[in-house]
Amino acid sequence: MKISLVTVTYNAAKTLSNCLDSVSAQRGVDVEHILIDGASTDETLAVVEAYSESLAQVISEPDEGIYHAMNKGLQMATGEIVGILNADDFYTDEKVLSNVLHVFEDHKIDACYGDLRYVDKYNPSKVVRLWRSGEFFPEKFYWGWMPPHPTFFVRRSVYERYGLFNTDMGSAADYELMLRFLLRYRITVAYIPKILVNMRMGGVSNAKLRNRLRANRLDRKAWLINGIKPKPWTLIMKPLRKIGQWVV
Repeated sequence: MKISLVTVTYNAAKTLSNCLDSVSAQRGVDVEHILIDGASTDETLAVVEAYSESLAQVISEPDEGIYHAMNKGLQMATGEIVGILNADDFYTDEKVLSNVLHVFEDHKIDACYGDLRYVDKYNPSKVVRLWRSGEFFPEKFYWGWMPPHPTFFVRRSVYERYGLFNTDMGSAADYELMLRFLLRYRITVAYIPKILVNMRMGGVSNAKLRNRLRANRLDRKAWLINGIKPKPWTLIMKPLRKIGQWVV
């Protein structure tokens, strides 16, 4: 099986090399790495040029936001399995993708996910938070659970059947997509009990209280547009569940 990876960039010159190196280091896997750049004005494209031999496709043009750019990459993907690795993120070791593909050898599995480690923005060897996902069952969504999106790998056929990112959802587009796939359509999913991705701290939805309140409203919308009603405590529990991640 071939795995397609989509990386979206915009002025990511300072971190992109870590991301690309971690993909190039993967062993025993057929990888199609697609990079979608939003017309960066820094040295991002110079970094991209240095890795041109390991990148299957590169586009650099203005876009309408990160999820619009991700959708471009998803539409270009030809691998049976698709994952997304942001420019600030990098895989924990050279066996991550082989572990992922091993899961998909079971043709009944539509998606998989693992654990995620948050690291310091300027010192990626310093661990700040640890996101232990745990096994999936649908009721967990009602208690504020979701899998970490950078560790989420999906069969391309699932995107073709149930759609791409809803770009109207802003920072909650990944949450809405996973609600749609896992809770509304109940695709089959497996948990890999390993840390798959290192993510640098600095997410938009958590940066300020104002952004967190806006993200909460978008999270509620994600339920409503899928015709599912959350519990009264669901959207309160979603940010509260993150408290345990700080116990490293």
